[in-house]
Amino acid sequence: MDLEKMMAMAQNVQAELAKAQENLDTLEVEGVSGGGLVKVKASAKGRIIGVDIDESLLQPSEKGMVEDLVAAAFNDARAKADAVAQAEMSKMSSGLPLPPGFKLPF
Repeated sequence: MDLEKMMAMAQNVQAELAKAQENLDTLEVEGVSGGGLVKVKASAKGRIIGVDIDESLLQPSEKGMVEDLVAAAFNDARAKADAVAQAEMSKMSSGLPLPPGFKLPF
């Protein structure tokens, strides 16, 4: 394969990766903790879309537990976002005509 074709292929791959990254922001995941008392919606790219806290937790005496549950829900959303992002990027890269040993991202 000549250098010109490889450069064109690399540009195409970069364009596809950029498009896939943009699409990740449209995919939503939901992190949950406390049996559903706290929910965090995020995009697969990791952007936080919303937080829902059950009103039964909104008491001064529950402050420490609410903070822990919010952190746990954020972490759950982040893990789910990472999994969705990895699956989407794998789907995208599996259809690309890459030479053996070619690593993504560059």
